[in-house]
Amino acid sequence: MWGVEDVLEGAARPGHFAGVATVLVKLLNIVGPEMMYMGQKDAQQAFLVGRMIRDLNFPTQLVVCPTIREPDGLAMSSRNVYLNREERSAATIIPRALFAARDTGSTDPSVLEETVREALAAEPLVAPDYVFANDAATLGPVGPKTSKILLCLAARVGKTRLIDNILIKR
Repeated sequence: MWGVEDVLEGAARPGHFAGVATVLVKLLNIVGPEMMYMGQKDAQQAFLVGRMIRDLNFPTQLVVCPTIREPDGLAMSSRNVYLNREERSAATIIPRALFAARDTGSTDPSVLEETVREALAAEPLVAPDYVFANDAATLGPVGPKTSKILLCLAARVGKTRLIDNILIKR
């Protein structure tokens, strides 16, 4: 398989997923859970953990749970506490941009990505690192067999780096 661990978050945080995998292999070996729950907010990490569970034949079922959002729409994250009041208000453009792209009704990756970029550009405190629309099942490019698109982004709001994503059915 192509280097899915080297794109998106992996490109921004080299070695991060190798560390996550090492810790989780140890945990799964020690605990031996039947079920493991991860949030959709960390979609790439959940994807890689699911692949690791399958590749290493762990008898664990991974359940990816929907992203939990704050009342203002911002994805719940431990990093949100680093945002001051002005940054917190500005950061709400992140989910609004994702939902605006979804609401276009388009499944064209370039349209989805451009809609998000345009929305984010309206907020001067938000600096996008990346915006991508990928096949949710492979994290590769959207193709004819793609049934769900993962529209994801990373952006800096002040010194805080936030990630978020939504799934769009085709």
